[in-house]
Amino acid sequence: MAERLIYLPLGGAGEIGMNAYVYGYGQPGKERLILVDLGVTFGDMEGSPGIDLIMPDLTWLEQNRHRLEAIFVTHGHEDHIGALGHMWGRLDVPVYARRFTGTLVRLKMEEHGLPAEAVNIVAPRPAVTQVGPFSVQFVPISHSIPESSALIIDTPAGRIVHTGDFKTDMTPVLGDAFDPVGLSEIAAEGKGVKVLACDSTNIFSTHPGRSEAVLATPILEWVMAQPNMVVATTFASNIARLKTLADAARASGRKVCLLGRAMRRMVSVGFDSGVLKDFPDTIGPEEAAKLPRNKVMLLVTGSQGERRAASAQLSRGRYLGLSLKEGDSFLFSSKTIPGNEKSVGRIMNALSEGGIEVYDADDGLYHVSGHANRPDIEAVHDLLKPKIVIPMHGEHLHLREHMMLARAKGLISEVVTNGKMLDLTGDRPKVVDHVETGRLYLDGNQLIGAMDGVVRDRIRLALNGHAMVSVIVDEDDKVLPDAWVELMGLSEKTRAGGDLARHVESELSEFLERADARTVRDDGKMDEAIRKITRQVTMEEIGKKPEVTVIISRLMAD
Repeated sequence: MAERLIYLPLGGAGEIGMNAYVYGYGQPGKERLILVDLGVTFGDMEGSPGIDLIMPDLTWLEQNRHRLEAIFVTHGHEDHIGALGHMWGRLDVPVYARRFTGTLVRLKMEEHGLPAEAVNIVAPRPAVTQVGPFSVQFVPISHSIPESSALIIDTPAGRIVHTGDFKTDMTPVLGDAFDPVGLSEIAAEGKGVKVLACDSTNIFSTHPGRSEAVLATPILEWVMAQPNMVVATTFASNIARLKTLADAARASGRKVCLLGRAMRRMVSVGFDSGVLKDFPDTIGPEEAAKLPRNKVMLLVTGSQGERRAASAQLSRGRYLGLSLKEGDSFLFSSKTIPGNEKSVGRIMNALSEGGIEVYDADDGLYHVSGHANRPDIEAVHDLLKPKIVIPMHGEHLHLREHMMLARAKGLISEVVTNGKMLDLTGDRPKVVDHVETGRLYLDGNQLIGAMDGVVRDRIRLALNGHAMVSVIVDEDDKVLPDAWVELMGLSEKTRAGGDLARHVESELSEFLERADARTVRDDGKMDEAIRKITRQVTMEEIGKKPEVTVIISRLMAD
């Protein structure tokens, strides 16, 4: 049986976030496998209330873990590494990453009691990591976090280039610049690039992407113009932006105070890994509180409206002894991720109510994207000259638009969403299998399946409220006529202004007094009847059908 080259996304294809991509080579069903990235996405109160993190369901990969050679990590964003601490134990294979990314992954492993030595730090191209039939090189590429890498994955069936997240930034402030000459060399080697799996995030942005370096002047001018305390928030991982902000603070005679665990960690890892140099000295919140307000810049976490992050805490009053006052200035040096608009808006409004001047990134002066725009994606197509383009990292609209762009340039391209296994061996890709994919929710400290019903029940409780009904049956199978009803998440009054719980009790008592012996002896029938009556009464009185819990207590004869 002929060997084949396969591609299987388990997350990140048809959505933005939760990246997890499988490549395999070998006989069908026996391919040796590698996994590229293992990330998370974040829950929201509308679709997944109470859920902090969402990660890909790796059931198929777990079932085939004996074939898995390694995990390769392109860069340190949470949507690419966030699930490693939670899921690595189910796979138990070596992890490979460059120094900055590997340092972050090792910290995650240690936090979960996992062996940090499983993470191998590798050098960039031309260094080669050989695992099974795969020869992998890390290609430095620019993005909004240091040491991002595309991957060259050489196989007996041809060369794959997996871009990861990237932008074409020649002057990125920190980290690696985009290298068009290096990409041309990759295309010229051997038989060239067979498959390009390419970032699709900004495919609808028609203007060329802008460099991180263009922000230095407008940010400095903004800081210089502010009369009182300056606060700025951005993604903690965007160390280049943190450096630009901190340099502006230093140039304007301000001290820098970092607020938020994630931000302090990123700066620390930046120093430890050697990617961050000449960062202004920072002060603690105690010293910041003692300085004149026009001598301080706070760099804080929470640019996406996270409730427990420093931005939200400051908007509500105080954080670590620091508070904002009328006339202070607050800059959101980041773009709001779709879905986070409400939470970010709440913080902005709370700040505005306190007299704080709020500035955002909508006009482009204080933020640039970390992803390649449409012309930049086209440029990478032209430089790498792939035979096949597989759009990845994007919602379905992004993937389809990327496919149409590639086809318009004469390239072979297909939309491949999570769970679709593609055979890349021949001249044209073909779907050869569909794998069941799903999501795992981190609920507290437990991983639960998205279809387990926990979140579904939580949503139903939030929408409908809850009624708990208790009844007692004596030793002679006679039901006591009094029922006890407790309501939660429901209006307490009937249409006539009476007590709703007492009204439900009254209606239930009428049923219990006339219930026949066969029904009383059958818990299932009792449960069904009580539930039905409770929902009917509340629907008539307040227009809601609550979730109902029935407790039947049976007294035993002495």
